[in-house]
Amino acid sequence: MDGSPRINAFLSGNFAPVRAEDDFDLEIVGEIPAGIRGAFYRNGPNPQFEPRGDYHWFSGDGMVHGFFVDDGKVSYRNRYVRTPKWELENSAGKALFGGFDPRAADPSVAGKDGGVSNTNIVWHAGRLMALEEAHKPFELDPITLESRGYVDEYAGRVTAHPKIDPKTGEMVWFAYSAGDMPFSNTVSYGVTDASGRVVRRDNFEAPFSSMVHDFLVTDRYALFPILPLTGSLERAMRGAPPFAWEPEKGSHVGVMLRDASVDSVRWFTTDACYVFHPMNAWEEGDKILADVMEYPVAPLFPMVDGTMSDRSAARLVRWTFDLGADSNTIKREPIDDLAGEFPRFDERYAGLAYRHGWFAANATRPGDFGFDSLAHIDHRTGKRVVYNFPSGDVPGEPIFIPRTADAAEGDGWIIAVVYRAAEDRSDFVVFDAQGLAAGPIAAAKVPRRVPFGFHGNWRQG
Repeated sequence: MDGSPRINAFLSGNFAPVRAEDDFDLEIVGEIPAGIRGAFYRNGPNPQFEPRGDYHWFSGDGMVHGFFVDDGKVSYRNRYVRTPKWELENSAGKALFGGFDPRAADPSVAGKDGGVSNTNIVWHAGRLMALEEAHKPFELDPITLESRGYVDEYAGRVTAHPKIDPKTGEMVWFAYSAGDMPFSNTVSYGVTDASGRVVRRDNFEAPFSSMVHDFLVTDRYALFPILPLTGSLERAMRGAPPFAWEPEKGSHVGVMLRDASVDSVRWFTTDACYVFHPMNAWEEGDKILADVMEYPVAPLFPMVDGTMSDRSAARLVRWTFDLGADSNTIKREPIDDLAGEFPRFDERYAGLAYRHGWFAANATRPGDFGFDSLAHIDHRTGKRVVYNFPSGDVPGEPIFIPRTADAAEGDGWIIAVVYRAAEDRSDFVVFDAQGLAAGPIAAAKVPRRVPFGFHGNWRQG
């Protein structure tokens, strides 16, 4: 030990925050297709002050980056999500909350709202909403990105990963640790209709408290993965990991008809594994099939004793739930061996049988969250196509835009934000969705970097 301070990897390099809020017209290389007209919003953690305690990437203040595309031109704007936490700390001129460690918080904010709204951003029923896992959706102006405040109709926490039904326009969602106490076993299931009215919120008890980052929705069913990345208030209060990997608890997935009572949840099980993000799920007769990015061990979080496991990479796996069988065991079959994350698809097929998917991949560094490539997989043929970026360049989540509203599945473009390490700045890039290997057909150059973040979505103009 040399006594030098430990550098937090999530506060350095392109994980480090940018604290300027900017407006730029971007230089275009190539030609932005005329059919791309609208806005791409991407959310991510960006602490406005040096964090207190041991900073975890998931706990930084939300910052939304907007790319506005019109007539072949692209403008950029970024703004903080001005949550009550952000406002309190901005007034104080320093960090006050402790992130995942409640003991690190300033006593002045005991019992106050520490929401960060930093994980995803969705457009539904005329509202642009920044989302995270422990609070209500937070509304922003879709043009200026001005903060408008929490959407109170939700009356409690909502997932960062709702699903929008392409047939009905409903937004289907859930929340974990939804009880009165932190790290409870309580899970909420909710539905917001196409007009933005919350029409359902019901609670049920899961087998144990788990970090449930995402869930699965098909045409008729909702599925709730309770995987052994567990939450514990008792651990947190004695300085042990609030979230920790407990593989002995196994993996459980609750399955219920979307319009049924939560009392009807049927629990399926399998060995310990972890999934942050599914690609899609659908029904075939009495079976539900789900394509997921599965980890053998949850990344980014420790074991119960605080030790970190070896680096764990996710790969595409198909889960099958046979509702007509006597067994409640989940069948798991590998689809592809390329390590990756952030799986996306043509969301006009959400909850339905589908063919095409895309994801950020690690062709050379499995388990590293600094991705080096983008991949397209054709589930019908099994063929995978990969575009490898120049050394040091790091792509984010690939988002699909259909060429037209009625275009065939997968006919359109992939957009993503790419960090250009050699220049320490970022690009907004466009690919032909079916021609990924040919490389970007256009790029809009941001004059500074866009820090690594989580999720984004496209709003058609």
